Amino acid sequence: MLQGGSADSKEDGGPQFAEVFVIIWFGAVVITLNSKLLGGTISFFQSLCVLGYCVLPLTVAMLVCRLVLLAGSGTVSFIIRLIVVIAMFAWSTLASTAFLADSQPPHRKALVVYPIFLFYFVISWMILTFTPQ
Repeated sequence: MLQGGSADSKEDGGPQFAEVFVIIWFGAVVITLNSKLLGGTISFFQSLCVLGYCVLPLTVAMLVCRLVLLAGSGTVSFIIRLIVVIAMFAWSTLASTAFLADSQPPHRKALVVYPIFLFYFVISWMILTFTPQ
């Protein structure tokens, strides 16, 4: 969805796809390693799965934002997209921290929640600032 190219476009959208794929993959691996190094009891692949499944609300936000952008791009459009992205960002962050923070020692939960917040914030920012060309 973040590629933005059409099927008949001469550009294949390769760099955009690679950029999004690497950001999500690298972010999920870094958060998982952080969780494991802080003494988390959840396994590496369980953590990756939780982070991957919790991207779903942001994917829904991207779909809604694309539909809103089809209707027009003005101040009202931006406000609608902002509200949708904030709601889905909160959903993703709360869902993933519910799983990952509970697997941590009590005094280290904030050290796990902060990178999760940053990870979903970057993805949300990419969705909010996306404009089709």
